Amino acid sequence: MKKEGYHSSGEFAKMAGITKKTLRYYDEKNIFKPSLVTESGARFYTDADLGRLQQILLLKYLGFSLNDIREMLLDDSNHHHLGNFLQIQRKLVEDRIEQLKLVAQTIQDTADEIDNGHEIHWSQLLELIHMTGMENSMRNQYKNASNISARIQLHSLYSQNKQGWFSWIFEKLNLDGAEKVLEVGCGDGSLWKDRVLPAGASVILSDISDGMLRDARRKLEEEKDNFSFSMCDCQKLPFSDGEFDLVIANHVLFYCEDIEKACSEISRVLKPGGTLIAGTYGKRHMREISELVSSFDERIILSADHLYDRFGKENGETILRHWFSQPEWIEYEDSLCVTEAEPLISYVLSCHGNQNQYIVDCYNDFKSFVRKKTKKGFHVTKEAGIFLAKK
Repeated sequence: MKKEGYHSSGEFAKMAGITKKTLRYYDEKNIFKPSLVTESGARFYTDADLGRLQQILLLKYLGFSLNDIREMLLDDSNHHHLGNFLQIQRKLVEDRIEQLKLVAQTIQDTADEIDNGHEIHWSQLLELIHMTGMENSMRNQYKNASNISARIQLHSLYSQNKQGWFSWIFEKLNLDGAEKVLEVGCGDGSLWKDRVLPAGASVILSDISDGMLRDARRKLEEEKDNFSFSMCDCQKLPFSDGEFDLVIANHVLFYCEDIEKACSEISRVLKPGGTLIAGTYGKRHMREISELVSSFDERIILSADHLYDRFGKENGETILRHWFSQPEWIEYEDSLCVTEAEPLISYVLSCHGNQNQYIVDCYNDFKSFVRKKTKKGFHVTKEAGIFLAKK
């Protein structure tokens, strides 16, 4: 007997414009499960299931394999995440449109060369081949954007300090008198969204990722007159000596392969008396989450690389004082009180460790475990801040 609020597999398939066979196949591949299976084996779906199915079909349309999709969408059914994932997917579609326009233009340019009897250069054909093999790039971009979204969301939902991290950093920049500013590793430009810059100030946003710079351009479209963009590695900056009054490296230096080289480059492009603001973490940052997953399965390591050991609160001053005078640590006072399991689970899955290896096959057990831990509020220590240093 059909339950109220549920659709049979036939009805649901018709609503979604796919076949029952496709629904069964997604079920078998553990990608999209029905909300209810009766004792007789009948499958039923709810309207809420459409959100997850939409994401699966869009990612499939964009060229991702079902294995990729299964990993990307391990847990996205709760209401907190659907909006975020839709925004990420929207940006992914916009990137695909931009890339396809470039492909179309390259094809047209090559065709024009042929029509005009000109020789076709191998470089043109190689460029076209590379442009049409974008699936790996888009997959990585989606994963990175999803991971960043999961981390930002946990903080935005449960941070006890109501002044957000980016607002706090912007306050510390003290832009008065800083005519030229460089941010290395700018990400999607969140630091600058809806900020009022002093008259005459200009900001260059740089990142090693072209995808991140595209996101930043879109985010800052209304304020674009104040910003310019540069795709570059902070270990090899394409700027003149003494060009900037202020350089910002927010949670960037610990990712650099050669931190000393990055610091040397930042010092080089700063004016004498210029300022570096470098964001990082301390050893206690988010430690309760690592302890949580270890208590579920001691084999889980959320990060094989402790970023704070490379450049953190404890050793940042020692590293920076080779190039800068009197680096000062300023801490962002905050903690988390997490009251729902799903955002915390998404944060765990976004980490760069081995968690998926042990969580995927016992996901429901892990979800139940985290729900018990968050039922009365789960406290998480935050130990983050900035080093402020002068050249």
